[in-house]
Amino acid sequence: MIQYALQCSNGHRYEAWFKNAAAYDEQQARGIVTCAQCGDAHVEKAPMAPNVARTDTGRVPLSAAHPEAAKIREMLRLYRQKVVSEAENVGPRFAEEARKIHFEETEARGIYGEATHEEVAGLIEDGVDFLPLPDVGDDN
Repeated sequence: MIQYALQCSNGHRYEAWFKNAAAYDEQQARGIVTCAQCGDAHVEKAPMAPNVARTDTGRVPLSAAHPEAAKIREMLRLYRQKVVSEAENVGPRFAEEARKIHFEETEARGIYGEATHEEVAGLIEDGVDFLPLPDVGDDN
């Protein structure tokens, strides 16, 4: 997996993960890399600092006191709400249905559901594009 800092022509900056550099290039060529804020398809890599491995094993979560935390939680809630209202819940058949869509064995449509760690690893290995559905409760 590789993470890129991206910027759209409207100046929005965000980060996105890709299976590898070739996956980013292929998705960019197909025009499916779009801005996470405005949907603009004119996106390019932005300068970013290299990620240096941490020497400690501690986890540093985004603090609830962070100035953007409430805004980020609300964006994640709205994203989840949109997916749940517009996509089909395929439950534990998620990996199977995602592969069928990816390999064009069935019509393309929005889906969500559950997958095991092994199924997720298999989907990544097969090059199936998907995102985890955030679970952001009111108190999280």
